[in-house]
Amino acid sequence: MSAFEESLFPFYEFAVKRAGVGIHAVNSEGRTIIYNDKMKEIEGLDLDDIRDLSIMELFNFRQQPSTLMEVLQSGQEQLNIKQTYWNQNETEITTINNTYPIVNNGLLIGAVELSHDVTALEKFVLQPLTKDREPVLLNNIVAESVSMKKIIATAKKAVRAKLPVLLVGEAGTGKDLVAQGIHHEGPVSDSSFYTLYCDRSDNQSIDRLATELKTDAPFTLFCERIDFLSIELQRKLLRILDSSDLHKRQFIASIGEDPVELIASGSLLKELYYFFASFTIRFPPLRERKEDILPFVKRYLARRKESLGTTLDDITEEVEELFLSYTWPGNIRELEILLNEVASLASAETTITYEMLPQHFRSKSAVLDEGTVPLPSFILPSEKDMLPLDKFLREAESYYLQKALTIHDGNITRTANALSMSRQNLQYRLRKNKKGEEG
Repeated sequence: MSAFEESLFPFYEFAVKRAGVGIHAVNSEGRTIIYNDKMKEIEGLDLDDIRDLSIMELFNFRQQPSTLMEVLQSGQEQLNIKQTYWNQNETEITTINNTYPIVNNGLLIGAVELSHDVTALEKFVLQPLTKDREPVLLNNIVAESVSMKKIIATAKKAVRAKLPVLLVGEAGTGKDLVAQGIHHEGPVSDSSFYTLYCDRSDNQSIDRLATELKTDAPFTLFCERIDFLSIELQRKLLRILDSSDLHKRQFIASIGEDPVELIASGSLLKELYYFFASFTIRFPPLRERKEDILPFVKRYLARRKESLGTTLDDITEEVEELFLSYTWPGNIRELEILLNEVASLASAETTITYEMLPQHFRSKSAVLDEGTVPLPSFILPSEKDMLPLDKFLREAESYYLQKALTIHDGNITRTANALSMSRQNLQYRLRKNKKGEEG
């Protein structure tokens, strides 16, 4: 390498670090070697946090394979690919990616991805019932199932009572929409709606919240996933809320799991739970209220047609049966993302057919979504079907963990105790094995 070429490195480094697009480069093993400031902003991680982890350990690709891993495996570039995925804090991220293989002396040595963040744009398109378009009203939320009708009825009682509300349910079940619905149906029409994203909150965020609460203006505060805050920050949040005027404000919080389990595991402060638990509304996953699936699809297509002038307004019977048989691990949010992906690629079609569904969804829906591995797949395989050791161990562990969960009715705390491991360790292993299967 010439002295001139070497002198260019500081310029390259500066350009990569300050680029307006996210840059993520990995070696042939999927380990990160370049991760610029924009990518940190998009994904909420830092190079020190990810240097020793593979992409599949860092992120959850529920909807489609990682574009970086796809390029590493195929050696072919992928351009203008939209990808939705989740980081370790369950923060949803949507990007448009250009991903390229890096070849040196004829050998594939890695891949580099250039990403544009479109998360905010996606939420604008995918959630037409937001304050940016028109207010969310509780009566406008799809509620054909008995459980959702009960949720809406309880939410209306909470509006009248003006007491703190706790929303409990898996990610993507619609807790944020109900929170907005409670706000917009409140007695003060000009009050503001604020969301505290607890997965991204620190001491400074809580301090800013304290300053906001000192004003006399009425507003609704939605604390999204308070179980993601450290116990120290939960105590700080509780002190601030306790000193606020409850008559002028509506306080709403959400958690992702049963509060008793969260308190027992040390993830939720008991006193903070008591503050919000005046009205506790539990959201069942979409797989337990499938009556809401087809009405939601109809509502989504109608609103998209009205706002964007698209032609899609129906789905075939085959797609209906597929939607009703699928378990929707990502709940309503996963259904929204799927519909958006299909609608974005449609031209003059009026009906969504099976062929229009993305391949990654057709592949997932073709198998049971239980997360278990059949016993014969790793016990005494034939010689020609021998697995690599790491895959064998991963499948064996996945099978054993899922069996233990089944025995204990899916209860994380009891399963972890039975396996003599911490609840957090069990959840980490479950996520890791799930990522390995999807990868």
